[in-house]
Amino acid sequence: MNKSLFRQADWGILIPSIILLILGLTTLFSINFDLFKMQLSFSLVAIFAFFIFSQANYQVIRNYSFPIYVVSLCLLLLVLVVGIESRGSVRWFEILGFRVQFSELLKPFLAFSLSSFLSSRDNQSFKTFFLTSVFLMPIVLLIFLQPDLGDAMVLFLVTVLSLIVVGLPLRFFFLSSIFLVAALPVIWKFMRFYQRQRILTFFHLNVDPLGSSYNAIQAVIAVGSGMFLGKGLGLGTQSALRFLPERHTDFIFATLSEDLGFVGAVIILATFAFLLYRIFLIYKNVDDLFPRIFAIISFFLILTPFFINIGMNIGIIPIVGVSLPFISYGGSSLLSNFILLGFLSSLGRSTSRKDALEIR
Repeated sequence: MNKSLFRQADWGILIPSIILLILGLTTLFSINFDLFKMQLSFSLVAIFAFFIFSQANYQVIRNYSFPIYVVSLCLLLLVLVVGIESRGSVRWFEILGFRVQFSELLKPFLAFSLSSFLSSRDNQSFKTFFLTSVFLMPIVLLIFLQPDLGDAMVLFLVTVLSLIVVGLPLRFFFLSSIFLVAALPVIWKFMRFYQRQRILTFFHLNVDPLGSSYNAIQAVIAVGSGMFLGKGLGLGTQSALRFLPERHTDFIFATLSEDLGFVGAVIILATFAFLLYRIFLIYKNVDDLFPRIFAIISFFLILTPFFINIGMNIGIIPIVGVSLPFISYGGSSLLSNFILLGFLSSLGRSTSRKDALEIR
């Protein structure tokens, strides 16, 4: 690999992401060595992808924002038609023996499409708000039908939060929330039984401790049992004895908290905080509207699943099946996040080069 790739990369966003990755790999090593080997392979591919996409010219990619959106819709529709079913969900497509989850992998590219659209519109008009809703709804609906409530919710929240920061009037969101509340009975009807149970369980955690409430209760127990310094890697009873479900994906934060305690949890929170701060600096320092919007969308693409996942693990948010970025097991999510960071690195470098040329 060319040395210039290393010199030009934004290490301020790469180093914290690698720290989180190492924490995840260490946890997987203590849980299941086969999962560790697979995740290590995914990690090498993801880091390589970061350096490749850090060289991307965002102005060139921006010209293909609409085709990217159309291809994304086609891929999500294709998954519903010929995707692989697992545990009642059709979210994966098999390529060369590897399962790819397009709802995860397409996130950085959809962020490009949305950024390009918003940067060319009047961000104070209701027309922009309406057209953005038209942009978003097919994506959210196709992901919801997989069914994948977690990713659908993440994309919806990321878009709403990004639009607020971009400057759309809050009255638009207030009016649309009325229609959303009115549509809740319809959404509830189309939700799967287990999804409804997860939401109902959140409000009545102890109603069925051996059934619908089991996952949430075990996660909270695991987080609390780690206390200050934790029980040691692989020594947590909740995860090692398999009381804790999905200990390598949705509840890996609970696994880490039990093994490494309050100290380990603080390290995770502090590392995420630093990564998000570095992304925020990119948002503040770039002048062009397109990279600014992309940076803020990227900020929320990491913050939202981070907040939801940890909220699930400590019992303050219903369980909706959202993984912890960079830490949870999963190749598609890992690759998606590093591609996103690669694009951000490219934006930061392009801005620095522009500033240098202006000084000269």
